[in-house]
Amino acid sequence: MSEITFVDTTLRDGHQSLWAEGMRTGMMLAVAGQIDRAGFEGIELISSSHLKKSVRELKEDPWERIRLVAQRVKKTPLRLIAGRVNAFELTPDSIYRLFIERMAANGIRQARISEEWNQLPGWRKKVDVARSAGLDAIVNLIYSISPKHTDEYYAQKAREAASLKPFHLCLKDPGGLLTPERVEALVPLIQQNSDGIPLELHTHCNTGLGPLCCVEAIKQGVKIINTAVPPLANGSSNPSVFNVAKNVRALGYTPLVDEEALKSVEEHFAYIAKREGFPIGAPAEYDHSQYLHQVPGGMISNLRHQLRLVGMEDKIKATLVECTQVRAELGYPIMVTPLSQFVGSQAAINVIVGERYKEVTDQVIHYALGRWGGEEATSSMDPDVRDKILSRHRAKELARWEPPEPSLQEVRRKLGGAGVSDEEIILRWLLSEEEIQTMRAAGPPKEYLSAQQPLVQLVEELSKRKDLSVIRVQKGKLSITLEKRNSAKEKTPGG
Repeated sequence: MSEITFVDTTLRDGHQSLWAEGMRTGMMLAVAGQIDRAGFEGIELISSSHLKKSVRELKEDPWERIRLVAQRVKKTPLRLIAGRVNAFELTPDSIYRLFIERMAANGIRQARISEEWNQLPGWRKKVDVARSAGLDAIVNLIYSISPKHTDEYYAQKAREAASLKPFHLCLKDPGGLLTPERVEALVPLIQQNSDGIPLELHTHCNTGLGPLCCVEAIKQGVKIINTAVPPLANGSSNPSVFNVAKNVRALGYTPLVDEEALKSVEEHFAYIAKREGFPIGAPAEYDHSQYLHQVPGGMISNLRHQLRLVGMEDKIKATLVECTQVRAELGYPIMVTPLSQFVGSQAAINVIVGERYKEVTDQVIHYALGRWGGEEATSSMDPDVRDKILSRHRAKELARWEPPEPSLQEVRRKLGGAGVSDEEIILRWLLSEEEIQTMRAAGPPKEYLSAQQPLVQLVEELSKRKDLSVIRVQKGKLSITLEKRNSAKEKTPGG
């Protein structure tokens, strides 16, 4: 078969990578129908991290976002990235199950499942929950580079993932670490050990090699490529759908995506980027240091921010070097959420304090106790470092703590009782009631016009000008006059 299909990541990974999850619901709704008509295999829409961001900073209801997009996307399955509900806390099974059920109830049809250690028990639990909710499960094989992430490792992981009979497998490269040579070696190996289950490629462009990796994956038989629509492609995001489609044709294959339908989407988001001051993704220069520290692109800016707060922004290079050492001492965890944040935060603390592991985060203590990866995490740690972490008083306190596993009834009693909706329960578990109330008070999502409505945009922008009292726009027979009036002066006597 010479046809190549695509999964769109613009509405999820695109703005998570480049716009810090700052895309509003109205921005999506303006072009959701065009994306739906382009013929994608799936459309990534949301991950658990978007829920907090949406409520806290955008003052928008994430459940309403899903429902409104689902009303406009009628042909293409909407996809959830199903990691943990709260990336930096251990999630009770009851909360995770309710989270997946409500995603399905509101319009999600696929779940791309992440398990930060590529461990079979974690995959199995999440696949079972997704299936029980009626979702197609896509299992991520997360790519990493270390002495233990060998060809044999990925062959074994492919066999384990395939044993669950998922809808698809996905070779996920969150750090943009793949090279064409590794794709050439790994893709046939995964396919040989995955019992014919379709394989997707999801890579990033941090090192500039993302598009080349897509080309090599297609040569090796991958038929499903994850891409984004510019300006939300490239940079630390995913490859551009237009670039990959062009290369697909040059290779003699047929890209099953309507690029004409997506040009208006590109125009819309280019307009939004310019209007809102959002960055525009651009091809990255090759950076070999990425292969050493393996810190995801979006996380580097967070590390720089942490250092800036203490007046040590000039220590960013030293912190990235320290990340390399901390990762090795923690047993080479895959640099993906939340493990990459554990490594990065600890590295920053080591640099700021000036003494390695003098101060340690609670998350790293839990990691050393085996609560983030179990036996694989603890057995592969540097024993001296683990002893140093666990010898402190705080570690002894946390060792006596047992992660709670409340039932849904217990969660509901704690968070508001029988009258609270399931969606509200999830929000209350993640956020404070004050944050949720502030979001509710902000009202429905703001409407954003598409770039194909320039006249309306012109009138909207002109109406914001404070130095104009009368605005007159004429196009052909259409004439619009806007006049600012002082309501106080116009009041009639006694009115």
